[in-house]
Amino acid sequence: MTLSAFSRGERITLALAVATTIVAAALHLMHAGDIVVFVASAAALSLLATAVGHGTEQIGSRLGPGATGVLQSALGNLPELFICIFSLRAGLVEVVKAALIGSILANSLLVLGLAILVGGLKHGTQRFSSGSPRMIATLMLIAVTALMVPTLAHQLHTPADSHERALSAACAVVLLMVFLASVPFSLRSEPAAHSVREKTAGDQAHWPMGVAIAVLAVAGIGAAFASEWFVDALLPATRAMGISEAFTGLVIVAIAGNAVENVVGIQLAAKNQPDYALSVVLNGSLQIALLLTPVLVLASFFIGPMPLTLVLSPLLVVSLALATIVTAFVTFDGESIWVEGVALIGLYFIIAAAFWWG
Repeated sequence: MTLSAFSRGERITLALAVATTIVAAALHLMHAGDIVVFVASAAALSLLATAVGHGTEQIGSRLGPGATGVLQSALGNLPELFICIFSLRAGLVEVVKAALIGSILANSLLVLGLAILVGGLKHGTQRFSSGSPRMIATLMLIAVTALMVPTLAHQLHTPADSHERALSAACAVVLLMVFLASVPFSLRSEPAAHSVREKTAGDQAHWPMGVAIAVLAVAGIGAAFASEWFVDALLPATRAMGISEAFTGLVIVAIAGNAVENVVGIQLAAKNQPDYALSVVLNGSLQIALLLTPVLVLASFFIGPMPLTLVLSPLLVVSLALATIVTAFVTFDGESIWVEGVALIGLYFIIAAAFWWG
């Protein structure tokens, strides 16, 4: 095995992931300042998330495009999963809630908006098959409804309000059932629905299976350690910088653990491959809503001092609903222009600004 198996971009990404992880480990062991450890761990997590994505794609490419999508669902969110698990263990439930919603918002608004903006400026009006985006939009609306119901029950003081843990668990189970029901469709779907990097295989070397597994394993282990360092420094660092807990989860944790890996969607839009670009970005949001969130809700009953429920702040719920509806309107017609990308990015920054003070 030589370095020739990796493309130039992959070599740079993996080298940076290793370097930043070593630096973050050294700073953590030396008990450097919380802000320094926080920034270094966030950088390591972002690069490790990209490495996990590379390894997942290389393994999945041998299983077919549909299976690649399922594998992405299971492994693509590993860094964010680790961050949320350590945060739950530390009792940072509100940070986890904001991070999960923030990841959906970052993918659906910021990353998608950048992809549409870059693609539109470079190629004009971009057209894509609307079938897959419509299916994803429908599933997202169902997921958002499941996330909203416990909050509405709490805000309206219904009899279910006193059973928010049981209601949240029930919603989590239903979301997982919806995800499992969507797997057969995913396995039969077209390549554009999942296998994003296969489209640009001519630009990338094909890794041997052993190397792909090794990269995925090492990146996953590194992400677990980096997540612990990140969470340890999270509150002290953000308090020192004057950043609220809500903004930390909604923006910083969300981007560090998830959105950076989906920057590939922007690259695909720039190459005039809008079907693939929308697929990777929208599926990222869907996986968080249907898989990662319910898994964490159920796991929280066993790993944390308090369970994670789906009772969210009203502003989070409204923001999530607005993002889902706007994204559906943008993608339903099967074409996009750069102004729509600007609008999505603008909405993301408006929502983020609303949480700056808490």
